[in-house]
Amino acid sequence: MIPNSGSYRLTNVRLHASVTPGLAATFDGDGFALADITVADGRISSLSAHSRTAAPAGAVDLAGRIVLPCFVDCHTHIDKGHIWPRKPNPDGTFMGALNATGADRAARWSAEDVARRMDFSLRCAYAHGTKALRTHLDSVAPQEEISWPVFETMRETWRGRIELQAACLIGIEGVREKAWFEGLANRVAAAKGVLGVVTYMVPDLEALLDQVFAQAIKHGLDLDFHADETDDIAAISLKKIAEAALWNGFEGNILVGHCCSLARQPDLDVHATLDKVAKAGLAVVSLPMCNLYLQDRRADHTTPRWRGVTLLHEMKARGIPVAVASDNTRDPFYAYGDLDMLEVYRMATRILHFDHPVADWPQAVTATPARVMRLDGVGILAAGGPADFILFKGRSWTELLSRPESDRIVVRGGRAIDRQLPDYAELDELMVK
Repeated sequence: MIPNSGSYRLTNVRLHASVTPGLAATFDGDGFALADITVADGRISSLSAHSRTAAPAGAVDLAGRIVLPCFVDCHTHIDKGHIWPRKPNPDGTFMGALNATGADRAARWSAEDVARRMDFSLRCAYAHGTKALRTHLDSVAPQEEISWPVFETMRETWRGRIELQAACLIGIEGVREKAWFEGLANRVAAAKGVLGVVTYMVPDLEALLDQVFAQAIKHGLDLDFHADETDDIAAISLKKIAEAALWNGFEGNILVGHCCSLARQPDLDVHATLDKVAKAGLAVVSLPMCNLYLQDRRADHTTPRWRGVTLLHEMKARGIPVAVASDNTRDPFYAYGDLDMLEVYRMATRILHFDHPVADWPQAVTATPARVMRLDGVGILAAGGPADFILFKGRSWTELLSRPESDRIVVRGGRAIDRQLPDYAELDELMVK
């Protein structure tokens, strides 16, 4: 369907208004318009409303199939990925995940182990249509000396296929070790990474956040937090992060993940928090699949009462940039997943109600995380931009989101890629318990 050489034209494709800035076309109630795409030299040379006149010789009529830009996955943990077979979560709880992962990391995370699992994960993401990905790297000593060099090598290996970013990941209590944390910030800066911590409601949270912001300002680093991944109404570290950003005058990008407890707090508290988040310029990413798995898992095995996601609609209404992402993949924090952002968007649509109307929610897996990650021109389709897109069989949202679309065509630089997924058997020798 996609020519393997020369320029070509795709006609009668269905494009969405939210990811095609500058397209002059008539969009329907679902945000779609029929359009024609011309590709030359690996770029989109033109993007126009579908012409009903005779198509040029060799043009490919796609009969209204949906084309979306390649995905941006802004919150993952590919250093943890695929350890489930050797270290499963014993009870499906957050603490079960934390303890199992910590034990596996201490016992098994050599450079070779991390590199092989990372590469496996990236091959999955690439085959599914992801163009850019940010991963957190567990950076408690001595793991930071192992995983960061592996990541830097992986970033070079994958350059041109997946744009990789990394954020360090430690509990906020680790910041108390000032000399060690400053050394970690130096390491992250040398790797051109992102400074990240997991916040908890510790008594000295505000002072510790000040140290985090001080290091980020000193090194010119963006920030990425895990916050309030709990149903505890008293967990308000999202609010504390926003306040710290304001009083420190921070001008970099800040992404905050999870923020689950916000959905359980009284409305007045929610409004006060979101006003500060908007004023501070924070962006928020929800991880619907992982949080659905972990949150409100009950010891008495009764049915969970809530979905674990945060208040993205209320955030978006205030102009707060919001995204959804994969999070964990086949590790103790989430037993499933394949770094398939179509699956993430499908699940988010159902769990978070990204419909009625769809509006510009497709930006949550494309343009918005690209902006947070400072990736110009990524997550959109535009004349002059790279011909990086995904061709689906679905012709409407209900068709697209009702099937896995495992036969999608991923186009990079104007050519269809080999979408062969790696076999889990490749990892068998790493999974011996």
